[in-house]
Amino acid sequence: MADLLVTQGVIHDHRVEAAFRSVARHVFVPNVSLEVAYTDDVVLMKTNESGVAISTVSQPTVVALMLEQAGIEPGHRVLEIGSGGYNAALLKELVGPDGEVTTIDIDADVTDRARRRLVAAGYPEVQVVQTDGEFGWPESAPYDRVVVTVTAWDIAPAWLEQLAEGGRIVVPLRMRSQTRSIAFDLVDGVLRSRSMAVCGFVSMQGAGANYERFLPVHGDKVSLSFDEDQLDEPHPLNGVLKEPAVVAWSGVLVNIEEPLSDLDLWLASTLPGYCVLRAERSALKKKLVSPAPRWGASAMVEDGTIAYVTARPAPEPDFVELGAVGHGLSAAEFTGRLAEQTWQWHEKHRYGPDPVLTIHPAEAAPDQLPEGFHIRRRHSIITITWPVD
Repeated sequence: MADLLVTQGVIHDHRVEAAFRSVARHVFVPNVSLEVAYTDDVVLMKTNESGVAISTVSQPTVVALMLEQAGIEPGHRVLEIGSGGYNAALLKELVGPDGEVTTIDIDADVTDRARRRLVAAGYPEVQVVQTDGEFGWPESAPYDRVVVTVTAWDIAPAWLEQLAEGGRIVVPLRMRSQTRSIAFDLVDGVLRSRSMAVCGFVSMQGAGANYERFLPVHGDKVSLSFDEDQLDEPHPLNGVLKEPAVVAWSGVLVNIEEPLSDLDLWLASTLPGYCVLRAERSALKKKLVSPAPRWGASAMVEDGTIAYVTARPAPEPDFVELGAVGHGLSAAEFTGRLAEQTWQWHEKHRYGPDPVLTIHPAEAAPDQLPEGFHIRRRHSIITITWPVD
């Protein structure tokens, strides 16, 4: 498994590589075969009453990514939020005998399992605590690093309070239905991103829990997802997909394998009424919606009009042209804006530096915030700024 991650360029840091070669992953997933334990995939450990995953042992690729983002050094004190045992063991390898690792989880089953598995794997010194991750673990603070291994919608005040100045938080942060593992450095009370990558984790439980809101557009076949901070007013969209479609093409060509996560974030930070359209396969077969990514298409909705990103084959093999399709009274305007912003992303940001995210406390005054797109959460204000070369 370690050979594969190194060969594929997932692991670059020799200390992270050494940790992966030292920690026996199969000890932490005892109910699966060795082949499954060392496959680069997530291992499901527990579901809730509805069958939704609430505890997993994360995919090794994502674990390695976050460990490298964290930049953990010998002697560091590390808090892991969201337990399982395997990642905590890797963290212990990285901090060495002079460092400390505390791993916490809200679920007693998870912490009991993690504690037993860590002892079995030879890491009894890792502190395992059952508690709500929203509040961290002040007893062992301050921490040089906070590594969050559940999807968070906000940055909890306790994480900042328990982080040493100059410390770093690595967190899978959800913004507009998109989750990225983001490494934030703390400087003068403000978090500033240094790296980010698309990822997926189980959702946070407890006081920090927050789930997407889904608005049906066509029964249970087509829906839109929104975040809590977006408008709560209902959108009268029933039957809108039966109205005539208006299409606009952007002239932007992309390889079918090219990730479009930065385009999605660009659209989220430039379009009013942004949301994500998700459609069941049957809706595509019935042509209720045009071709859209299986994970969802960037969309905008307002006053009974909907428009979303689509694609059509391009002359070059393995390429498609991005465009937009809309329904409703303002469909022409909406599709034009989507197509134009897709072109703006292509011209200004497609091959440029990553966007920069800063996190300020929710009570920060407007003149304290940098320029950019602001998302207000319960505890913080997230600002997305797009650098231009």
